[in-house]
Amino acid sequence: MSDSATNGGAGAGTERSASGPGDGTRAVRAGLPEPVRHEPTLPGPVFAAHFHLPGDPTGPYTYGRDENPTWTHLERAIGELEAPGRSDVETLVFASGMAAISSVLFSQLRAGDAAVLPDDGYQALPLVRAQLEAYGIEVRTAPTGQDAQLGVLDGAKLLWIETPSNPGLDVCDVRRLVEAAHARGALVAVDNTLATPLGQRPLELGADFSVASGTKQLTGHGDVLLGYVAGHDTGAMVAVRRWRKIVGAIPGPMEAWLAHRSIATLQLRVDRQDATALRVAEALRTRPEITGLRYPGLPDDPSHKIASQQMRRYGCVVSFTLPSRARADRFLEALRLVEGATSFGGVRSTAERRGRWGGDAVPEGFIRLSVGAEDPDDLVADLLRALDETAD
Repeated sequence: MSDSATNGGAGAGTERSASGPGDGTRAVRAGLPEPVRHEPTLPGPVFAAHFHLPGDPTGPYTYGRDENPTWTHLERAIGELEAPGRSDVETLVFASGMAAISSVLFSQLRAGDAAVLPDDGYQALPLVRAQLEAYGIEVRTAPTGQDAQLGVLDGAKLLWIETPSNPGLDVCDVRRLVEAAHARGALVAVDNTLATPLGQRPLELGADFSVASGTKQLTGHGDVLLGYVAGHDTGAMVAVRRWRKIVGAIPGPMEAWLAHRSIATLQLRVDRQDATALRVAEALRTRPEITGLRYPGLPDDPSHKIASQQMRRYGCVVSFTLPSRARADRFLEALRLVEGATSFGGVRSTAERRGRWGGDAVPEGFIRLSVGAEDPDDLVADLLRALDETAD
């Protein structure tokens, strides 16, 4: 893999492979139907609870909880990004990232099965664990870093990986974990939210499922709740689809259309945001009050070596710790270009003190910063000014 494909810079977006065009071309054209004279290039959202269906129920569109043409275009688009050139991959969209996560876990696991989850992953995973255990499923956990989940794999039915982890930004060796899990008969799902398909392709690394919240950088404007599951095992995806039908965790057609529209600018946004994130990390590493700075794109980050082997871009999230809760709160309040919010991946930079939720094992002064599309010089200047103004 070339340096330009792993440094998070503009060169990554122009990389081409044997599977087809570059990322920008693919993102702009992903999922579009064949052109029809006088028809829009991206058809508008289809608002339909039911479809004309005389006679036997055949064909793709029967009822609005099962299928929708707007979903179809979006699912094809995401599939083209997650697995370029592959015809054996199916993608299903959901109402949110948690709906997508739940669909894999609850469709693949039964009472008596064992699942391995990260103990440093997304904040809602402890809630998922409690529900799995209530259904008689054994849940084991281990940290993302150092491939620690390897130690608890024996006898597991499913391994859940989150890399980079949220919010700590640890990275594990997906290929190594997949090989070990498959050797033990376990399925592997990778939460690809933070990386996006332009940063990492779990299915190419051997995973059975790539799962993500499209709410974040995939759509990137903070105005859509969405999730998806992509997978290549037909039987497993039939079960995921059945779960979606049972629980009705479906996206609205407007949300699906907005998501597809937003994907057209994914490569532009990702390259700008990820490159700026590296600039921000480099600036913050010079500050003596900051500890625990993490960004996989930094050459001396503990995760950089393995990240550079499996990631094509390093993401837009930077994490670090200030000396105290009070200092972190003052810093966040002093920022002018960074909004206080709990999501990440949007074109407007956001940040929060993660300890305020109580669900993450992080210090009280821990900050998760999502770098947006602002001018890099302006953003760095705002961060450094806020640090200066709030110094003890």
